[in-house]
Amino acid sequence: MPHTLDAVTVRTWCETALEALGRSREGIDAINVYPVADGDTGTNLYCTLESAARAVEAVFAARATLPNDQGPATVDVLQAMAHGALIGARGNSGTILAQLLRGMSEVFAEEEGRPGTADPARDLSGTRLGRALGRAAESARQAVAHPVEGTVLSVASAAGEAVRGLEDDALAVAREAHQAAREALESTPLQLDVLSRNGVVDAGGCGLVTVLGALVQALGGGSAGAPLELRAPRVPETGAAALPAGGLEEPCPDGAATGDDPATLGYEVVYLLEAADEAVRTLRRRLDGLGDSLVVSGGDGLWSVHVHVSDAGAAVEAGIAAGRPYRIRITHFGAQQEVRKSPPPAQRVVLAVVPGDGLAALCREAGATALTAPPGEPPGSGELLAAIRSAHAQEVVLLPNDAELANAAGAAAEQARVEGVRVALIPTRSAVQGLAALAVHEPGRRFDEDVVSMTSAAGATRHAELVVAEHRSWTTAGICQAGDVLGLIDGDVAVIGEDLAATARTVVDRMLASGGELVTLVLADSVPHSLAERLETWVRKHHLAVDTVVYRGGQQSVPLIIGVE
Repeated sequence: MPHTLDAVTVRTWCETALEALGRSREGIDAINVYPVADGDTGTNLYCTLESAARAVEAVFAARATLPNDQGPATVDVLQAMAHGALIGARGNSGTILAQLLRGMSEVFAEEEGRPGTADPARDLSGTRLGRALGRAAESARQAVAHPVEGTVLSVASAAGEAVRGLEDDALAVAREAHQAAREALESTPLQLDVLSRNGVVDAGGCGLVTVLGALVQALGGGSAGAPLELRAPRVPETGAAALPAGGLEEPCPDGAATGDDPATLGYEVVYLLEAADEAVRTLRRRLDGLGDSLVVSGGDGLWSVHVHVSDAGAAVEAGIAAGRPYRIRITHFGAQQEVRKSPPPAQRVVLAVVPGDGLAALCREAGATALTAPPGEPPGSGELLAAIRSAHAQEVVLLPNDAELANAAGAAAEQARVEGVRVALIPTRSAVQGLAALAVHEPGRRFDEDVVSMTSAAGATRHAELVVAEHRSWTTAGICQAGDVLGLIDGDVAVIGEDLAATARTVVDRMLASGGELVTLVLADSVPHSLAERLETWVRKHHLAVDTVVYRGGQQSVPLIIGVE
């Protein structure tokens, strides 16, 4: 049976690509030397795709409310993915990725006949996917004022060219495009001197290869091949004193002045713009005269503008003359690099993400700032970054308290560091690990010492939670039925039971079998306090010298969270 690029596959592609970028984000950041060695390409791509993923989920959520609905059409989901990437585009790489996705969606929209209708037979066409990848590469080149070979544009062109006219199913086309992109990525140092001098491949191209690999996986192709080897940039033999402020050899794109003085590095200006096509053509010419690395993506009245300039005000004024600019972000490259050289000591704040109001109040009592995440609404990197900014501190300890927030928290922390905030991300996977970290937090200690102590306490705390199964399924502990109580220890299903109290006792016993001094119970508002009393009695009777503490978590997503430290 041919592999299908349908709406669900596009959704899976978006999710898989976001996870893959989350894993490789730091490595891509580390090899980012072009057009400016600001170490944020991986983070920018992650944040851009995170916005795309939210837009895709919104489409599915809206259609789920309609009676007897069969789900959205492929073109609707692709257009949502492209639009979400456009409005959330970050940096040069994110703006180009948004335009690549827009080019793909245009092909599907044109061939669909009319928006909002689906032809399942045509969704099977790998030929259409090939045309979409080709259009994506062309569209991205058109968005860049002065295309440079050896960048993500070269990688996208190689992928599109490899599948031009290919008549096969979608998986075969995706595999061919991914392989061509990998080969083109390896050639980027031969095309761009700054990559060759630093011994790295293009960071943006690496991100695109990651996204195409996720497409292969989403289409049912399993692993997309061996992981990319990301080598750290090498230091020239002349020594660190010869390096520019960023610590890497940097290019001089389009004749822009660069040098050891951070002030010569200029500004990155990014904004969304509502404007007519003719006004945007004028804007391109004006911004091209002001700076370099100009990318203008979008269409149909909404555009994402990215440019590097020495006069940020003039770039914004050009946008005002063209239409209505908003979501304006201005970053001074010199300030970024000065921060990297010597982050200043300052006030410290602990920011904890918690699943309910009860835990939020508990964290505030312990001196932390709490960000409450309602059930089913985990915060994205943008929301986490906003929380870090609103803390108005120069030292922040971030406790995500959820394994699924690791990538979003990492992206937010990296961006905050660029902005001058010293952020330590402690990889807490549960609220009880966050509580353990808070218990040893001492604001008067040196930052590094405090972080080490909190990390150690969190790592020494095992965590579990009890959930109610919604349907029959396979688990690591066997087959469960709808309504069964599942006990998850450190993220894996370890116990299947019929009763909340009995299952909780079994989970506590298993956790304490390897030792422990303190059991922490966090109950949802829906759980009677008598359950905690019975568990306290059980621990006191069957486990000597083990204390128990009980907290009310509020409207959390699971009835009971357990910690053992």
